[in-house]
Amino acid sequence: MIKKIITLLILFQIILSGCFTQNETISDGVKENVKSRVKNGTNTGIVIGVITSKGITYYSYGVKSLKTNEPVNENSVFEIGSISKTFTGVLLADMVIKGELNLDDPLQKFLPNGITAPTYDGKSIKLSQMSNHTSSLPGMPGNFAPVNSANPYVDYTEKQLYTFLDNYQITRDIGSTYEYSNYSQGLLGHVLANKRQMSYEELMTEIIANPLQLENTRITFTHKMKENLAIGHNSIGEEVENWDIPTLAGAGAIRSTAADMINYLAANMGLIKSDLYPAMQLSHRKTTNIRSDLKVGLGWHILLRDKLEIVFHTGATGGYRAFAGFIKDGDKGVIVLTNSKDNVNVDDIGIHLLDSTSALKKTSITVPLKKSIENEGIEVATITYWKLKKNKSDNYDFGENQLNSLGYYYLGNREIEKAITVFKLNTEVFPTSSNVYNSYGEALMKNNEKEEAIINYKKSAVLNPSNTNSLMMLKKLGVDTENLLQKNDN
Repeated sequence: MIKKIITLLILFQIILSGCFTQNETISDGVKENVKSRVKNGTNTGIVIGVITSKGITYYSYGVKSLKTNEPVNENSVFEIGSISKTFTGVLLADMVIKGELNLDDPLQKFLPNGITAPTYDGKSIKLSQMSNHTSSLPGMPGNFAPVNSANPYVDYTEKQLYTFLDNYQITRDIGSTYEYSNYSQGLLGHVLANKRQMSYEELMTEIIANPLQLENTRITFTHKMKENLAIGHNSIGEEVENWDIPTLAGAGAIRSTAADMINYLAANMGLIKSDLYPAMQLSHRKTTNIRSDLKVGLGWHILLRDKLEIVFHTGATGGYRAFAGFIKDGDKGVIVLTNSKDNVNVDDIGIHLLDSTSALKKTSITVPLKKSIENEGIEVATITYWKLKKNKSDNYDFGENQLNSLGYYYLGNREIEKAITVFKLNTEVFPTSSNVYNSYGEALMKNNEKEEAIINYKKSAVLNPSNTNSLMMLKKLGVDTENLLQKNDN
C-alpha cells in the first residue's frame, strides 16, 4: 500500500512538473499515419499526448510554420476551438458543486435587466440545456455577420449577443432535441463570467488554469505563448489568422499546449489530486442522448464503444483541429493537436488511441494535388491524380469532397480555369453524384459558359431532383425544370 502511494505521488510530480515518461502507448502504425499526413501536406504539424497511470508519452511530427520549419512539440501553442466548451461545462459544474447555482436554474435569472430569454409553451431555457445543446437556441445567431471571414468572431459584440436573444423565437420544445450550438455555449460562458463580475478568461484562469498549473492555457496570448505559437494553416496549407472570440469565448476561444491539455485530462481522470474533480465528474455525467451510442454531459460528449465509454470533445478554428478524450473510469487519456484545418480531421487518431478497433483515416489528396497544379501545371497534375488514384488508393482519401474543396478554393481566388478543371475532373471521378455537376455548373457560370453550365445543372437535377440549387439556377437560366424531371421519370 505504501509503495502504491509513493508511486502515485511520483506520478503526480511528473505530471505537474511538465516532464514525461516514455512508454509504448503510441504505436508505429499511428506514427506512420501522422508522418504520412505531414509529408503529404495534409497537416503542417501534429502533436499527440497520451497519459496513463504509468506516465505520459508525447509524439510530434511536422512544423510550426512552413516558413521557419521549426518543429512542433508538446509545448507548442494551438487553438483548441470547441474543446473550450468542456472548460465551460466544468465552470458550470463547479458553481453547482459550490452551491452558487443549480443546473435547472433558468437562463433568465442571469440576464441583464431589459433582456428576455425566449420561452416555449411556458417552459424556460435551463443552464444545463445550454451546456448539452438542447436549449433550442440555434447553432449560430442570426445577426452573426463577420466583416473579416478570416477572423469571423472578432467583431461580434455583447450587444449583438443580447439583441439576438431578446428577439429570438423558439420553434420547438425546449430540451427535446440536440442541436449543436456555439451560440448557447458562448452565451453560457458569458453569463457565468458575469455572475462572478469578471471576463470569461479571468474566470477560466482562476478556476481551472491556475489551480491545475496550466500556464500556457489562455485566451489572450502571453509573450511565451506567442513565441511558441504553431501558426494555423487552412485546408490548402496556407497560413491563416488566429481567431479572436471575445463575446462567445466559452464556445471556442481557448489556446493551449499538449502538455497543458494532458494535465487537464489527468485532472478529469482523477490521476492528479484536484479540488475540481467533483465538478469534473459532474460534467461527465450523461444528460441527454444524441443517438444510441452517443450521449452528452456538460460540454463533454460520451461515445459508447462496446464496453468503453469515451468522454471527448473535438475542436476546429480557421487553422487548427484538436481532439481531447479519455476512457471513463479507465486508464488512458489522449490529446491530439494540429495547426491545420485539414480535410481529414485528427479525431480518428484520438479515438483510435483510445479504442484500437477504430480505424485511422486516409490522408486527403487535396494538398498534394494543389502542389502538383502549382508546380507542374493543371494538365500534368490531372495525369498525376489518375496515377495516384490507381496506384496509391490506400494512401489517400479520394472522396468527392476532396476535389470539391480544392475547386472552391480556386473559385474563391478567382482562378476560374483551375476551378473548372478540378470540378470537371470530379465529374469524371464521380459521374453519378449530383453535387459534383452542380459545383461544375457554378464554375462554368463564373466563366460565362452558360450553355455548358445548363448541361451540368441538368445532370445534377436529374441525378437528384432535391438539389434545390441546381433547380433554382436552371429556372434563372430559363429552363423548364418540371418538363425536365417529368421526362426523366418516364
